[in-house]
Amino acid sequence: MGSLYSEYRTWLHGFRAGFKLFGLVVAGIALFIIQPLWALAAVAALCAGVLVSLGPATQPARRLLVAVLVAALLVAGFHVWMGTWQLGVASALRLFCASSLGVALTVTTRTGDVVAVLEWLLQPLRPLGVDPERLSLQLGLMLRFTEHFFIQWGKLDDAYRLRTGRGGGWRLVAPLAVHMLQTARRVADALFVRLGG
Repeated sequence: MGSLYSEYRTWLHGFRAGFKLFGLVVAGIALFIIQPLWALAAVAALCAGVLVSLGPATQPARRLLVAVLVAALLVAGFHVWMGTWQLGVASALRLFCASSLGVALTVTTRTGDVVAVLEWLLQPLRPLGVDPERLSLQLGLMLRFTEHFFIQWGKLDDAYRLRTGRGGGWRLVAPLAVHMLQTARRVADALFVRLGG
């Protein structure tokens, strides 16, 4: 499956996956504690700076970043229409910050490293009947399929644009769904063989 991880080395690649995940959690909590719009705008500028500092490493995720920006603008526009523009701006800034930090983590951290951290974090739940290896594998597959979805969406859109001169939009839903189902079946078969049924 395709991955958004970038082999282009950046300063963020040098940090351990656990440290980056912890930072993402702390930042996510802080985003909902911070209330003033000026403070959220400053944090958004900082997050944008982090993305810019990663340079070409963000190339695989740029289509995803555009989708996030469009979603943030739609959220802000809806709240402006409802007469609650302050809430709309705050929501859009929080969405942008959380998504940009998530992208920074994704392009600089291998999925296997994230799965290893999740498996370690879930170890205390083993006495309760939770299988940390299985659950971390499921979470890792969810992350990989999310990455794979956006990669294939980009490839299909590029192919459609080359043929027609315009974006595919909703026309890509059916072929994308078929491709994802086929990929899921191949992965399931491989896991069945690897895990011995």
